[in-house]
Amino acid sequence: MIQRVLVVGSGQMGAGIAQVAATAGLAVTLVDVGEEQLERGRAGIAASLQKLAAKGQVADPEAVLARISTSTELGDAADAELAIEAASEDVELKLALFRQLDDVLGAGAVLASNTSSIPIGRLAAATGRPAQVCGMHFMNPPALMPLVELIRGLETSDETVATVRAAAEAMGKTVAEARDVPGFLANRMLLPMLNEAAFCLYEGVGDAEAIDTVMRLGMNHPLGPLALADLIGLDTCLAILEVLHDGFGDPKFRPCPLWRQYVEAGRLGRKAGRGFHAYD
Repeated sequence: MIQRVLVVGSGQMGAGIAQVAATAGLAVTLVDVGEEQLERGRAGIAASLQKLAAKGQVADPEAVLARISTSTELGDAADAELAIEAASEDVELKLALFRQLDDVLGAGAVLASNTSSIPIGRLAAATGRPAQVCGMHFMNPPALMPLVELIRGLETSDETVATVRAAAEAMGKTVAEARDVPGFLANRMLLPMLNEAAFCLYEGVGDAEAIDTVMRLGMNHPLGPLALADLIGLDTCLAILEVLHDGFGDPKFRPCPLWRQYVEAGRLGRKAGRGFHAYD
């Protein structure tokens, strides 16, 4: 059973994954490139734990936080049994990280990526242990969403799949297994919906509020598609759509021009204060 976890990246997803693992009683090392990023990630975890404690969902937030150590060096987590990469959705960055993880971690360690679209086989090929590489895709926000999408690469072993499934279930998650195809399961289904909502806005079928209201009240979605895109990050949505479009060569995945227009203007969603909607 996994006891020591390395999480690479202290942004929204990485910090959330670290929180989930520590809440399950695991020892976590959270690694990022700078102390500022780590302090921001740790502060976010502390705030989240306090909210959950107020609702009676976490018994001892201080004990959870104490199980999370931070570092700017991957080597400080060389004894980790499971590494979960949660860096930006940039293929070259992820490939470089997987090469480093392969060098630093012990021979028996499993390397997992929280990527939402980049092929697991491509990441595995950057290592000398492709059988021990898989996708471990948490939903956003990890502390609240019960699903982990487990992606099996071409070389991923049954033992690796079993190890990662057990670790996810120990964190209180339900696992759905997917094959290593563009978008896997979650984003192959989700992103076309978000893209169509963007096209509705682009073509003037309705404004952002009307589009989201229709899906919330008419289809009983907890969050409208444009608000959900803002939560995910418009840059991330664009990157996934490009992977889908390039991977399948199918025009149905063609990104709406609004994605690139908004991203180039800095409208990345909630993290930037503005996307399809404006935020304080």
